Amino acid sequence: MSSTQVYSEFRPLLSDAGVGFFFAFIMLTLTMLQRKFFKFSASSEEFTPGLVCCGIVSAWTWSATLLQSSTAAYTFGLWYGAGGTIQVCMFGMVASKVKMNANGAHTFLEIVKARFGTGGHILFTFYGFLCILIVCGSLLLEGAATVNALTGMNINAACFLLPIGIAVYVIFGGLRATFICDWSHTIILFIIIYIFTFRAYGTSPAIGSVSELYDLLQQAAIDSPVVGNQDGSYLTMKSNQGLVFGAASILSGFAGVFCDQASHPESTTKAYMLGGLSWFAVPWAFASCLGLSARALLNNPNFPTYPSPLSPAQTSAGLAAPAAAVVLMGKGGAIAVLLVVFMAVTSAASSELIGVSSLFIYRTYFRPKATGEEIVRVSHYFICFWAVWMGCWASILNAGNINLGWVRGVILSPAVILIALTVSWFKLTRAGVFCGAIGGAVLGMLAWMIGCLKIYGEINIPNLADPYSAVSSGPTGLLFSGILTVSVSLMSPADYDFSGTRAIAMLDDHANDERIREESERSSKTGDASPDLEKQSKKDLSSDPDASKDEGERMASLKRVFKKALIYSTIFTAIVIIIVPLPMFFSHYVFSRTFYTFWTACSIGTFCNVLPLWESRKEMAMILKAAYRSSTGAPSI
Repeated sequence: MSSTQVYSEFRPLLSDAGVGFFFAFIMLTLTMLQRKFFKFSASSEEFTPGLVCCGIVSAWTWSATLLQSSTAAYTFGLWYGAGGTIQVCMFGMVASKVKMNANGAHTFLEIVKARFGTGGHILFTFYGFLCILIVCGSLLLEGAATVNALTGMNINAACFLLPIGIAVYVIFGGLRATFICDWSHTIILFIIIYIFTFRAYGTSPAIGSVSELYDLLQQAAIDSPVVGNQDGSYLTMKSNQGLVFGAASILSGFAGVFCDQASHPESTTKAYMLGGLSWFAVPWAFASCLGLSARALLNNPNFPTYPSPLSPAQTSAGLAAPAAAVVLMGKGGAIAVLLVVFMAVTSAASSELIGVSSLFIYRTYFRPKATGEEIVRVSHYFICFWAVWMGCWASILNAGNINLGWVRGVILSPAVILIALTVSWFKLTRAGVFCGAIGGAVLGMLAWMIGCLKIYGEINIPNLADPYSAVSSGPTGLLFSGILTVSVSLMSPADYDFSGTRAIAMLDDHANDERIREESERSSKTGDASPDLEKQSKKDLSSDPDASKDEGERMASLKRVFKKALIYSTIFTAIVIIIVPLPMFFSHYVFSRTFYTFWTACSIGTFCNVLPLWESRKEMAMILKAAYRSSTGAPSI
């Protein structure tokens, strides 16, 4: 084999690894500058709403967000991405309750441990690891399939190489590097979306305008009408497949919303509200542009599979968006899709690595007296292990040809209501939690199997991964877990006053933290608050009248934040899930040229990229001035 052949064979590997390590180098450089010239605290207000908003958008923008939404638009027409945005907004209410009832908790598992003891902690730790396992497998498989299609890289090699650069900046930069990385990812993501949008609707000779795309989609409805759509059109919300896809997306999304809660409660809740609204534009704009363009350009000689459409395997792998990008921009389009998928995989995977390090139970069960330095060191070892395991797991799924796209909602939906009730409902009992989690999971799995058998007549992996099977299971697991949890809890209701979870903020040393958990565990059994904890809480507050007054003002402020989040989430959910789509669905409306132009214009736009720059303008100026003085040798002020 010649040296040229060797280089050609390994060029995709080198390019992927090079991009990963280059991006890691940039992130670590920015982190080093911030560490050297600006004081940082993970619990400070340096995590502004805009930065957390970008973190939410970045962490929630998976490769599936881009590729699966485009595939949906290519397959059955208009899709505007509401299935994954309402959960982010609703989680703002949970965030306010967390800050109200467990302000000192760093992770949700700390709250569970304090309220329900070891048993509940193990249960939710299992759900946490299971969620991260499913998400990591989905992320890497979808990203690796796109890298393979655009560069020819071996899928298994891509599965192992993608996590390497991510682990580097997560370990060396920590949460700080992750948030900087999230913002830069979001910037790149929206720049590429705008490039594709203006290319498709403005300058591309293949399309060139919204009106021309409308005509091409009208012709596509004649050539390949969509079964279940009004008049077979790709320009209607009357789509049976779209309705099922949306329901499955909503159920799946509720099981997958995770984000850091390091900032102050007011800014955290605000960030979730802004994040949900900003993320809404990502799948809507991307799918409306590339997904529909792929369908419209099937008869274009430059289409990769011309004169044939994409095969079912290619469609399932999410290759509709890359195919449209190649027609619109040639090799540059392929590079842009590769970059945006790489950004989506790395940003979401970095969040999962941060998440898995927070789930690590080293001090809880193996070495209770471990120092902070030791915990950080072991967490880094575990992140390295998990990065390698991510590659192994994705390769196993690839070998078995297993798609985890809709499995997340099927398996994890029983935990959704339990999470919300844990931080908000004082009558919740440990027995109710276990009955709801286990009973909901069992009933959900049964509904999954039975629904698959009744719909398709056969239970196999492809049928189980279909949205129709997922819709059979998701609502069952979600609703019955809630019904079982509430019913069992009301049989012998607790009267929990959250003193144990609030005490996490009052007593930081490890010995006192263990005592809090033990007392809280005993109180959860009896349904009464621990006298010692209650006495300690009252003592700490009564010893300082100003502290008691501040605590009262903080609680009043958080109640107002919760009410605002409730109102906003309710209105937003009603608009995007009921008011906008359902009238168009039941009226069988097919978009006119004018309305489609308006629809396209609405899909473009976000403000989350500019907001962090404005909020951090003083800090950035401080860092740049300090760096300049350091480089010139001038004395610092």
